[in-house]
Amino acid sequence: MARLFGTDGVRGVANQDITAELAVELSVAAAHVLGDLGAFEEDATERPRAIVAHDPRPSGDFLSAAIAAGLASAGVDVLDAGVLPTPGLAHLVQRSGADLGVMISASHNPHPDNGIKFFARGGTKLPDEVEDAIEARLGEDWNRPQGTSVGTITRYETAVQEYVDHLVSTLDRSLDGLTVVADCANGASFQTAPAALRRAGATVHVIGDRTDGKQINEDCGSTHLGQLQAAVREKGADIGVAFDGDADRCLAVDARGEEIDGDQIMAILALDLKERGALHDDTLVVTVMSNLGLKLAMREHGIILGQTSVGDRYVLEEMNLGGYSIGGEQSGHVILAEHATTGDGELTALHLLQRMAATGKPAHELAAVMTRMPQALINVRGVDKTRATIDHEVRSAVEGVEKELGDTGRVLLRPSGTEPVVRVMVEAPTDEQAHQAAERLAAVVRERLAL
Repeated sequence: MARLFGTDGVRGVANQDITAELAVELSVAAAHVLGDLGAFEEDATERPRAIVAHDPRPSGDFLSAAIAAGLASAGVDVLDAGVLPTPGLAHLVQRSGADLGVMISASHNPHPDNGIKFFARGGTKLPDEVEDAIEARLGEDWNRPQGTSVGTITRYETAVQEYVDHLVSTLDRSLDGLTVVADCANGASFQTAPAALRRAGATVHVIGDRTDGKQINEDCGSTHLGQLQAAVREKGADIGVAFDGDADRCLAVDARGEEIDGDQIMAILALDLKERGALHDDTLVVTVMSNLGLKLAMREHGIILGQTSVGDRYVLEEMNLGGYSIGGEQSGHVILAEHATTGDGELTALHLLQRMAATGKPAHELAAVMTRMPQALINVRGVDKTRATIDHEVRSAVEGVEKELGDTGRVLLRPSGTEPVVRVMVEAPTDEQAHQAAERLAAVVRERLAL
């Protein structure tokens, strides 16, 4: 039986895979597991406290209500923060001393999907073993509290303002004079990103700011940069920034409309930290998906690359182990440990703009610190992703391409932790080589792993 939790919580089609019943059971199991582990403060005069938030997709209302109901039924007091970015929830959990946070979002997935992810006290994602313990206790019999022992549910009225205040407080200079287009992906950042950027002094044009969630991530945001590229050129902006549905990612577009990906953003910010003497052990933590060009560029500047499995939770675990200052993913998850406990797209955007303001350099010049190796990425759907790493013919095909490329490129083939796909990534000296090799491998995956 497949594990319920993926690399970033539990995800699926809302009201099919992710139901109200599952939401209630997950929240009750989480309350019991965390309570048994001593994660709740042992204070006889107060009940445990949780903060619940969601992105604006239509299913967010009933799922957040179900989560709140489950937690309250287990004796947990709930603060309902409404629509808020995932990193905003993580910050409020950390800042308030809450015992638990629950975010209802499917991040960059389309609007019919939704997901549930938990944050422990301190605003950090739960480790795998705790998620497994929660899954193991779904549907168990339990003694239900009654009367005044049940939890309360209260609206967290100041959640958005507190998060915006935090974002702006992390900057040490004004963004006055910079013009930015912000693509909010019709997602959770529609209030917070424009407010924070304007408070910081930037001139802001906003796209992708629908509030009903019906077009979340649809041809917009960090997964579809076309509208942002056009808007940056039209407005004559210095830069464009794009978030995903729950705003834990940020990609950028320079004044010419060229993409600046997560690897380039991390390179820019890591160099900034190094120059200021704030890059702990001169180390940047990335995943296996990061471009080989990032490693080469950082080596030139005396920066070491630590590498983890895909998933910002694994990046964060490595950062915590070594006390590192910055880490993230090519997809735009960037963790700035001084200010956040998880990937924060809006925080990333603000610090990228601050680097532009501090240096007086345009975004394309800052991004030129690294040269991206040609990279092809194919998401193969309609296959059994559980066999991706064990099928003999698939493994043989991967080894063949690796032998062809030698030291001039690399291959990464892996099942997605958040979607029913197998990802095939190839880096090579030329675009043609990368795409041809990726197509060959994708064809083998389709044939061998067909459902």
